[in-house]
Amino acid sequence: MEQNFRPMRRNRQELPQEECIKIIEHATAGVLCVLGDNGYPYGVPISFVYHEGVLFFHSALEGHKIDAIRAEEKCSFTIIAADDVQPSEYTTYYRSVIAFGRIRIIEDEDEKIAALRMLGEHYNPGQPAATQHKIDQSGHRLLMLRMDIEHLSGKVAKELVKRSSL
Repeated sequence: MEQNFRPMRRNRQELPQEECIKIIEHATAGVLCVLGDNGYPYGVPISFVYHEGVLFFHSALEGHKIDAIRAEEKCSFTIIAADDVQPSEYTTYYRSVIAFGRIRIIEDEDEKIAALRMLGEHYNPGQPAATQHKIDQSGHRLLMLRMDIEHLSGKVAKELVKRSSL
């Protein structure tokens, strides 16, 4: 794991790693950010599954995201776990996680199938036959992506930190 990530400025609001992982394990979508065309960031909402420090995503065989991944493996992935707007306080009670790492297209067919099965279990739990049917039906028409997390951080609204310390 790389150690060149800057520390969180408001570290009193930093979530423990265990809590970050719980958020990732229960979330259903986030935003994958890659370096897109002409050096512009490209963020795309995407579903995923987490397993032992790795995020897996499914993708079409081609497109902006795939072109960007082939050009640069560094990426980030953001999840917003809470977004409770408090109009009278002019603030939002939020909890979010951001993962930094490197992403690649899974080339090994066995690894691809294993990742697809994990994805199926995450979104359609307890239905391995249905997942396998979907893999058999359309697995050849998609890619699986693997993001190895190098740095993970989470942040919570300062108002929620104050509440938990009371």
